[in-house]
Amino acid sequence: MKNIAIFASGSGTNAENITRYFANSENVNVAVVLSNNRNVGVHGRVNKLGVPSFVFSREEFIAGVPILKKLAEYDVCLIVLAGFMNKISDVILQAFPGKIVNIHPALLPKYGGKGMYGMHVHEAVVKAGERESGITIHYINEHYDEGAIIFQASCPVLPSDTPDEVAAKVHALEYAHYPHVIESLL
Repeated sequence: MKNIAIFASGSGTNAENITRYFANSENVNVAVVLSNNRNVGVHGRVNKLGVPSFVFSREEFIAGVPILKKLAEYDVCLIVLAGFMNKISDVILQAFPGKIVNIHPALLPKYGGKGMYGMHVHEAVVKAGERESGITIHYINEHYDEGAIIFQASCPVLPSDTPDEVAAKVHALEYAHYPHVIESLL
């Protein structure tokens, strides 16, 4: 059994989707969820599915050692970012080389980098008049959204689409593909 950890900062819909996907797996287990925010929905979502969640401080995250201890406690072999809003510290990157994946709500390298997350991405896509958007699942490195691309999927963007409509299409791609890609990596 391979244990994964999910890092999340928000409502936790992707974390819940991934947890549900692996709930009956004989090969992959969502062992723990870590968050930088105590007051977000991810905790309730995963706790009701039997997955423990923990909150860490900014100082603990930057230092990395308390996070690494928690990951070791749960024998984690892969870290999955699902709506996680902090840059991964060098200590954690070095401890998990090629073992941290993220999902970005656009077709990288377009609409990536610092400040390009969530609705900011969808608003930029619509404003630019793009004909397609999508998701990029990629490895994490020391730069925002510049790690090696693992998988991309696209969806059309109609001239009449609002950022909310683009977001809904992109979320559907996230839910459909992220668990499968995680599974293929393990």
